[in-house]
Amino acid sequence: MDTQTRHALKTDSFAQATATSVSWLSDHRSGVVRWVICAVVVLALGVGSLICWNVRATAADSALGAALDVYSATLAQPGAPAEKGVYATAGERSKAANQLFVAVAQQYGLLQQGAKAHYFAGVTYAELGQNGSAETELKTAAGSWNRNLSSLAKLALANLYHQTARDSQAIDILTALAAKPTETVTASAAKLNLADIYAATGKQDQARKLWAEIKDADKDGMAGSVATQKLSGK
Repeated sequence: MDTQTRHALKTDSFAQATATSVSWLSDHRSGVVRWVICAVVVLALGVGSLICWNVRATAADSALGAALDVYSATLAQPGAPAEKGVYATAGERSKAANQLFVAVAQQYGLLQQGAKAHYFAGVTYAELGQNGSAETELKTAAGSWNRNLSSLAKLALANLYHQTARDSQAIDILTALAAKPTETVTASAAKLNLADIYAATGKQDQARKLWAEIKDADKDGMAGSVATQKLSGK
């Protein structure tokens, strides 16, 4: 078969395929148009949702950052004149920060920034002596999918339970944290808190056992140093 013949056949095949496609599109025009419209709508919704999420995440970052700035604000020196952004007492600072954390948690509760705000709202409520609200906020943060944040909230919740004479609940939480440590709450950190509760409730043998475990497991770390001091009675 010569080149000219092959070219002619290819041209005829292309023309036939094109004609078939055009014919199919003509027969199914309304369906194709609907499919294209649906695809465009879905794409637009996806892009719009992504843009909306990014805008909200940026706003949440800004709001949480502002609250953290207040929480870490400088305290006034005794006798110093009043100054904007400087708080006379830690209690005043915690109260101001708490209001901001609560607002962030309410507005951005579905975002990770909102979960962090729940944690800090719980911490500041505890500092203000509002234990019921503190427990509610810390429980919400403890349910976060972020294990590091969740474990921090559980540790704070255990401390709150200990402070409010609910040691059995605190012990359960700390035991679980020690069994499944995270980057933010190591096994040694959980055991140190657990040992402190045992020591405070007269269970010295259990406390000393935990301190010995921490000392052996974290010889060169801060937790090991603290455990060594506890064992020596210093």
